[in-house]
Amino acid sequence: MIGRLKGIVIHKQPPWLVVDVNGVGYELEAPMSTFYDLPDLGREVSLFTHYAQKEDSVSLYGFLREAERRLFRDVQKVSGVGAKIALAVLSGVSVDDFARMVQNSDVTALTRIPGIGKKTAERMIVELRDRAAALGGDGVALDPKGMPGDPQSEAVIALQQLGYKPAEAARMARDATAGGDDAATIIRKALQSALR
Repeated sequence: MIGRLKGIVIHKQPPWLVVDVNGVGYELEAPMSTFYDLPDLGREVSLFTHYAQKEDSVSLYGFLREAERRLFRDVQKVSGVGAKIALAVLSGVSVDDFARMVQNSDVTALTRIPGIGKKTAERMIVELRDRAAALGGDGVALDPKGMPGDPQSEAVIALQQLGYKPAEAARMARDATAGGDDAATIIRKALQSALR
C-alpha cells in the first residue's frame, strides 16, 4: 500500500491536489485541514496517505498529519460513514475538537458538520467514545513531524491498532518498557504479558 508520499505540489484545487514524485503525478483528495497548510505550487510536501479500493474505483487521500489520517480511518469504522463524511469532519473541525465533541457527547456540535445528521452523530459518540482520548491530543504525543516521539509511544499506537483501548494500551506499553527497548520489543513483551 501507499502510506506516504514526498514530492512537489503541482496542482491544488480543493479537494484535489497532485503531487509529482519523481515524474509520476499522484492525484489525492485531501481535507481542508491539510489544504490550509499546504506549501505553494512548486514546493516540496510530505503527506501521509490512505489508499482505498472499491469495486469500481481506486482513491488516494492525503494528510499532512498522522493524527488526521488516523481520525479519517477511525470515523469510517462507524456504521454508515464513508470517506465523504470523514473528509467533511476533518474539513469542519480539528482532530482535538472532534475528540472533545465525542467525549462530551455533544450531538448538537457534531450535527453542524456537513453530512452528519443526529443519528450519525449519536452512532459516532457510541462507537468512538472509547477511542476519543487517542483521537485527540490527550492520547499519544506526536512530534511536530506527526510521528510518534519515542518507542513507548509507538508501541501504544500499535497496541491501539490491534484493538486495545487507549488506557489499556498505555498501561501495557509502560509495564513492558525497559531501558533501551525499541517499539517492536515493547510490543512483543506487552503481548506476551497479555497472553499469560
